[in-house]
Amino acid sequence: MAQNAADILIEALPYIRCFSGMTIVIKYGGHAMVDRQLKEDFARDITLMKFIGINPVIVHGGGPQINSVLDQMGILPKFVRGMRLTDEHTMDVVEMVLGGKVNKEIVAGINRQGGMAVGLSGKDGGLISAKKLRIIHQEDADKPPEIIDPGLVGKVTRIRSDVIDTLVERNFIPVIAPVGAGANGETYNINADLVASSIAQALSAGRLIFLTDVDGVMDDGGDLIASIEAERIKKMVDDKTISGGMIPKIECALEALNRGVEKVHIINGSKKHAVIMELFTDKGVGTEVTGG
Repeated sequence: MAQNAADILIEALPYIRCFSGMTIVIKYGGHAMVDRQLKEDFARDITLMKFIGINPVIVHGGGPQINSVLDQMGILPKFVRGMRLTDEHTMDVVEMVLGGKVNKEIVAGINRQGGMAVGLSGKDGGLISAKKLRIIHQEDADKPPEIIDPGLVGKVTRIRSDVIDTLVERNFIPVIAPVGAGANGETYNINADLVASSIAQALSAGRLIFLTDVDGVMDDGGDLIASIEAERIKKMVDDKTISGGMIPKIECALEALNRGVEKVHIINGSKKHAVIMELFTDKGVGTEVTGG
């Protein structure tokens, strides 16, 4: 047992050396945010990363928690292309759940493990500026596209990276709720994948990690692809090998790679210590996307 532990540490050493001092942005979502043990594992992983010299920055979702509160209020959630249609009542719930309950629970979990996490809404310190998003939806190629107004759903226009830099320099771990502010003070609900990608770009992060409920990118035979270049993954989207809910994550990954992020990882957060296993082992557990 001791020998196995030593072997694991030796295998991790070159990765620890490589990542020391690096900023890594992690989109935290899916089943890993619901299961009690997985939440504790995630908090430990993040705390360990900080203690060995890595600078983790967390952007979290919270869809199931939002749906639960909406259900209690008798409000039926509606989605278009994975985007939550957000009226004023729904926005109040989104802000309350993401910026309040979910954010503070993540912060408390990391702090219990000895880390120093600080919770932020994108509205704090002008961290995330946003503008209204309009969705172009086309079901039939022979008909003109439909422009859908999703309500108070936004897209990122600016990230104040100095807000995050200040916290990181003081050894805090930022935990960010994906809510932004418009030019006139309005509040926007923003997809957490988009926010994580935008923040990774603004920070010139070395890595961007998406925690999902699937193992990563699969080939046409259903086998996991451990590492893939951007050009190949674009072709897989074009030929529909990649489809459905994976497409928005791939789009965010490619945007981040195009704007200076070194690598993007798509991993299954329901696997025990998935972040650590992906970063510090030779095989990893998910898909690594590179810009080459």
